[in-house]
Amino acid sequence: MGIADIIRKHPHAKWIGIALIAVALIGLPFALVQAGTAWVRITNLAILFVLLSLGLNIVVGFAGLLDLGYIAFYAVGAYVYALLAGPHFNIHWPWWAILPMGAAVACFFGVILGAPTLKLRGDYLAIVTLGFGEIVRIFMNNLSEPFNLTNGPKGLATIDPVNFFGVSFGNTSTFGPLVFNEAMKYYYLLLAILMVVIVVNLRLQDSRIGRAWEAIREDEIAARAMGINTTRMKLLAFAMGASFGGIAGGLFSSIQGFISPESFILNESVMVLAMVVLGGMGNIWGVILGAILLSFVPEILRYTVEPVQRMVFGRSIIDPEVIRMLLFGLAMVVIMLFRPAGLWPSAVRKRELAPDDGVGK
Repeated sequence: MGIADIIRKHPHAKWIGIALIAVALIGLPFALVQAGTAWVRITNLAILFVLLSLGLNIVVGFAGLLDLGYIAFYAVGAYVYALLAGPHFNIHWPWWAILPMGAAVACFFGVILGAPTLKLRGDYLAIVTLGFGEIVRIFMNNLSEPFNLTNGPKGLATIDPVNFFGVSFGNTSTFGPLVFNEAMKYYYLLLAILMVVIVVNLRLQDSRIGRAWEAIREDEIAARAMGINTTRMKLLAFAMGASFGGIAGGLFSSIQGFISPESFILNESVMVLAMVVLGGMGNIWGVILGAILLSFVPEILRYTVEPVQRMVFGRSIIDPEVIRMLLFGLAMVVIMLFRPAGLWPSAVRKRELAPDDGVGK
């Protein structure tokens, strides 16, 4: 009996399951902090990657537009936050005003990228978006002269933390018997924003816009013949995806307190795309699963590879970073060989990749 059958037979089981998940998510940082605050910070970064993956899933998974420069929107949101909430220009606007502003600026850049690439698909679109991502990074690396906008490769430091009704997220706070360090406070903020983003994604997927994106992904010519304005829909996909990237970038700035162009290299774009592909393009829950796995597995390997070598050989033979990436890459290859549609693919994509059963021949 599957989960769907259990829910159909016992309608209350769905709400009991949701309540248990909510309790687990609320209590998670208190359990993680027992193993060290580092694991709460890793969880926060994992949530940021989930936000990025959900944004990229709109472009790649829903609309079928391969984007290799997605990290550029993350960078735009991060720099907007750092410039408007830091000492570089001595501007200290509140976070709730800057986050939407960063999303709007990233959205604008999404349209800038999308407009000239409307007729491109596949490899050609991937090359153009890859170039866009690198151009943004190079600009941020060099916009320090003659007017110092980004402080070049030195980056921007001492960025303001989030301040929520007088409670600063940059230090530890006590509420009765409960102690919340900065990582734990950011965890709850990120979780709240993630819930909103998931709801927006679900509503988009079930809307006419979501169905139009799916039609464009399946067959753009047929979609145009059916009266869908493909130009508007593709621009909307770029704009929506970029907006989520801008929000994630602003949060990243606030959490880290320091950003530089090296935080937004091509590897980050590839990692986010791998999360979407591994989880299952077009399926929101699959993308979340992929982002969580690819965020935590490398960190778990970081803490286990060296101790295992010392236990087996008595010393560290291979650089832990090398063997960690080797195992990580090997796992990705194996999964893609046996689950080409991803770990949790959408029903449509699963049908597309299903072997031909000869029906209709």
